[in-house]
Amino acid sequence: MTTIYRTDMPSVSTDLIIEYKNQEKEGIILIARKNPPYGLALPGGHAEKGISFGENARKEAKEETNLEVIIEDEEKPFMVRSAPDRDPRTHMAAVVYIVRGYGELKAGDDAKEAGLYAVEELISLLGKDQFAFDHEKIIRAYLKHLGLLE
Repeated sequence: MTTIYRTDMPSVSTDLIIEYKNQEKEGIILIARKNPPYGLALPGGHAEKGISFGENARKEAKEETNLEVIIEDEEKPFMVRSAPDRDPRTHMAAVVYIVRGYGELKAGDDAKEAGLYAVEELISLLGKDQFAFDHEKIIRAYLKHLGLLE
């Protein structure tokens, strides 16, 4: 199925900062995109008509990472990103949630790979043009929120 993007108004996506812990480490989940635009990205996807942004975020997390997620308050996302150029495909606003992930991590849907990145690994990726969309800006804001960046 071909996705048709409307160009006369912004579209909306839900993106997730999934905090996750396994036996070896804890951090957040990033996916390697298998479709353009390529790069590392936060799990997420286009908001679907007929479901809330929170429901969409849970659906996208399951599809891309196989994880169930808990959203503390879906009416209070971590941030909203709306710069017209944040997605090269179209003007796409993003509703971003910080969530806790549970289950077995496994890539699916639009994710070629899914991995757990500790804070030190995230910081080492900054400024190296590794991320799709504006996800580096979101990750920087998250690390500032944790008090780990100025």
